[in-house]
Amino acid sequence: MKLAIVRQKYRPDGGAERFVSRALSALRDKSDLDISIITRQWETGSSAAYHVITCDPPAKNRLQREINFAREAQSHFAAFDIVQSHERIPGCTIYRAGDGVHREWLNIRSRTMNPLQKLVQSLSSFHRYQLRQEKAMFEHPALEKVICNSAMVKAEIIAHFAIDPNKIHVIYNCIDTSIWNPSLISIHRQPMRERYAIPQDATLMLFVGSGFERKGLDVAIRSIAEHPLAWLLVVGNDRKITRYKKLARILGCESRLLFAGVQKETAPFYAMADALIQPTRYDPFPNTILEAMACGLPVLTSNKCGGKEFIDNGINGYVFDALDWASFSGAIGQLQNGFDYNFASQTSFNKVVNLTASYISDELYSLYHNVIENKKNGI
Repeated sequence: MKLAIVRQKYRPDGGAERFVSRALSALRDKSDLDISIITRQWETGSSAAYHVITCDPPAKNRLQREINFAREAQSHFAAFDIVQSHERIPGCTIYRAGDGVHREWLNIRSRTMNPLQKLVQSLSSFHRYQLRQEKAMFEHPALEKVICNSAMVKAEIIAHFAIDPNKIHVIYNCIDTSIWNPSLISIHRQPMRERYAIPQDATLMLFVGSGFERKGLDVAIRSIAEHPLAWLLVVGNDRKITRYKKLARILGCESRLLFAGVQKETAPFYAMADALIQPTRYDPFPNTILEAMACGLPVLTSNKCGGKEFIDNGINGYVFDALDWASFSGAIGQLQNGFDYNFASQTSFNKVVNLTASYISDELYSLYHNVIENKKNGI
C-alpha cells in the first residue's frame, strides 16, 4: 500500500508536525505500508522508514508559495494508493483537519476586529484562496475520509460544507506518557522554579504555543494581573512579543510574566506549573492540552478549543469564552482557594492515558484499509 502524507514544512513546535512524526513512528511496524512525505522542508535525519519528496518551487510571497506547493504536490498524487493531506489541497484521498476550518477561524477572528480590519480580511487574496481550496477539497469526489482531532471540528465541517458526515472520523492525537506524566513534578518542580526565579508557593500558570494572538496570550496576561501570587510562564515565540510585554507593564504584572522561548523539551515546564492556561480564540485540539493533562495538570481553555471535550468543568479544569478574561481570572482564584489538585491530576491523566501510539496506529491503519477495500469494491 503506497501512502503519501502531505505537509508543507516541519516546525519543531508545530502540532500538526508532531502528529505526523508520532503517526510515522506508530506506523513503522506496518510492513505493507510504503510511506512517503510530500513536503517543502522536513526534519533533518529523516527515518529510512519513509521517503521524502521535496516540492519547493520558487515563490515571491505567501500566496504564491501556497499555490505553487499545492500544484506540485498534486502532480504526485496519482502515484499513490492513498494521499493523506494535512494541507487544504483538493484531490487528496484523506484530509486531516488538524488546522480546523479556515472559515470558522476567520469568523472568530473578526470578533476583535474593527470595520476596516474586517474589510481588509474579507478582501485578502490569501484568505480567499484558502476558502476556495477548503471548499473544493471537502466537496471533491476524490475525498474518501476526513480525520478530525475533535468532535468540535467534525461539527464545524458538517455545518459549513456539503459532505457526507459518515466520511468524517474523530481520531484523537496520541501522547507518550513515558515522557509526560505526573511523576515529573517531584523531579522538576523545585529546580525549574529556582532556575526561573519563581517562588515555590506561587500559582504558576503555563502558556505553551507560538502565535500569541490566536492562542489568547493577552487574555492569559489579564487573567493573572489581579492575583499577586499568580505568575505566567510562556513557552513559545511570536514576532509581536513586545506588545504583550507592554500589556503586562500597563496591568502591573510585568515582573510575574516570563518568556522562555521555544523549547525542544517541554515536559519539565509542565512539571513546574500548577495549571495550563490556553484561552485560545480557535484551536482544533492542541497537543499542549494532552501533554499538560498527561502531567496531571488542570487546564483552563476556551469553548472554541477541541480540548474542552476532555475537561470536566471545575474538576480538572475550566472552559470559558475565549475573550472572557474575567472568568479565567476567577478560575485562577478557584485554583488558589481549596482546589483539589490531587483529584484533578488523577482525572486529567486518566483522560489521556489510553491515547497511545498503538491507538493511533490501529485507528489510522483501519482507516487506510477501509479506503482500499472501498476502492476495490467500487464504493
